[in-house]
Amino acid sequence: MKIAVDAMGGDHAPEVVVNGVMKARDQWPDLEFMMFGDRAKVEPYLTDETRIEFVQADSQILNEDEPVKAVRRKKDSSMVMAAQAVKDGKAEALFSLGNTGALLATGIFVIGRIKGIERPALMPSLPTVNPNNMVNLLDCGANAESKASYLEQWALMGTIYARDIRNIAKPRVALLNNGTEFDKGDPLHQEVYQRLEKNPAINFVGNVESSNLLQDKADVIVSDGFTGNAVLKATEGMASLLLKMIKDTLLNSGIGVKLGAAMIKPALGEIKNRFSISDNGGAVLLGVNAPVIKTHGGSDEGAVISTIGQIREMLAKQTIPQVINYLKENPIK
Repeated sequence: MKIAVDAMGGDHAPEVVVNGVMKARDQWPDLEFMMFGDRAKVEPYLTDETRIEFVQADSQILNEDEPVKAVRRKKDSSMVMAAQAVKDGKAEALFSLGNTGALLATGIFVIGRIKGIERPALMPSLPTVNPNNMVNLLDCGANAESKASYLEQWALMGTIYARDIRNIAKPRVALLNNGTEFDKGDPLHQEVYQRLEKNPAINFVGNVESSNLLQDKADVIVSDGFTGNAVLKATEGMASLLLKMIKDTLLNSGIGVKLGAAMIKPALGEIKNRFSISDNGGAVLLGVNAPVIKTHGGSDEGAVISTIGQIREMLAKQTIPQVINYLKENPIK
């Protein structure tokens, strides 16, 4: 299994990317890498090139770049060259910490959509109240507008992912809506409800409201891209705010509270880790012809390693080929 890596993407690139890749390589002997980047910047960290093929890239896509224009104009960038390697069959998956919009555009325009998938979707994994389970939410921003057929396709892909990668025999699929009743929502969501309920390949459990997003009501939650992105950012922002408020309150309180804080510090650390990008893996762009995974630009080495492990599972379980084969026999329109 060979993974194409954009070594220049992310806030702490290339150090974090290179170190994470080398540790992942040592952990999984069946993995090989093609690493794209600026040799002068990468070389101080790339101390061992065993099973790592380095390819010089003369430019990089920055966070401030307009995504589609950057993909079209910077064909010599580390991200686009890595995607082209996947397109050409030299690598099997693409991994980057870089510009999210550019990675979405790269996946769609360079690697290409799966036949039968009208629009790919971005799918992160989020923690739930159940410490042994997570929830996949899609779409989280790849599409500003959606059709009912898109959401049905996303539900199918989310089902296959949860079954193969998370080892859930019959993943529960819910629709993010403004009420739990079947007739809630606008015409789009009412039509999606009927489609999901009638599809035998999807274990549809009904609507779920955003207040129950992390309540372990479902294993996969589908949403239109605009709403999914807004809910994701609100959830992440609230989690970060609450952790900060708790920390500030404990630090600025009296000695008795500080002593109590010392006693519960391990529990607070566990909660923080539940929301850690290092443990939750990367967001998957589902609907393109190969695994394309994005993790947060501020990720550490742990996040790089866990995301590479996630890619390895997708390749081993043939997740994308399963989607392709299913849609050949059961097109969704």
